[in-house]
Amino acid sequence: MDRPFIIINSAMSADGKLSTKERKQVRISGKLDFERMDELRARTDAIMVGIGTVLSDDPSLTVKSPERKAARRAAGKNENPARIIVDSSARTPINSDIFKKGEGTRIIAVSNSAPAGNVEKLEKQALVIKTGNDKVDLSELAGKLKEIGINTLMVEGGATLNWGMLSAGLVDEIYTFVGNLIIGGATAPTFTDGEGFSEAELLGLELISAEKIEEGVLLKWKVKGKRNKGL
Repeated sequence: MDRPFIIINSAMSADGKLSTKERKQVRISGKLDFERMDELRARTDAIMVGIGTVLSDDPSLTVKSPERKAARRAAGKNENPARIIVDSSARTPINSDIFKKGEGTRIIAVSNSAPAGNVEKLEKQALVIKTGNDKVDLSELAGKLKEIGINTLMVEGGATLNWGMLSAGLVDEIYTFVGNLIIGGATAPTFTDGEGFSEAELLGLELISAEKIEEGVLLKWKVKGKRNKGL
């Protein structure tokens, strides 16, 4: 495979929303699911989010458990996996938590049309990868990540990046925790936003498992590909 093995991991409401209409994050899952997510982070080579997630939530994307950090160090790795932001226009604030918290590699993926001044500032904080003309070419980016030794990649959203990765055929598995609440709102982000598939392009999934965790359910899916491919 000329790209990493890629998983999308997400928590959503029972009606498929990632956050409120104000794009404010709400707590959807509980302690057990946070532990599961931390374990996933600790086992992966890199975590990737879109610029929208950084601007709205300012996540650090670090491994939280001291024991998991210690296990990574014992294995000769950094405490945290590489942290990647897909940021076509190089808008990532230089005071973001991703730069301030935790050791490890930071990668910003920008397009070739990103403002040079912004790119220069980010290059002082992170490895900057340029790909695509007006928007980051996600397929090319995946290949470049593989070249620098990233074999497993976990995508943590948001909705626009999820759509970009899925529509480009770059996702192997999807893990969704569905929580016991309704958020609603026509403008609230769903698991995948973006352009959307037509009926002829629908993406097929295969259910790997369904597990009740606290007051919600964890669904694990294998991405099979376009349902009507070859017909």
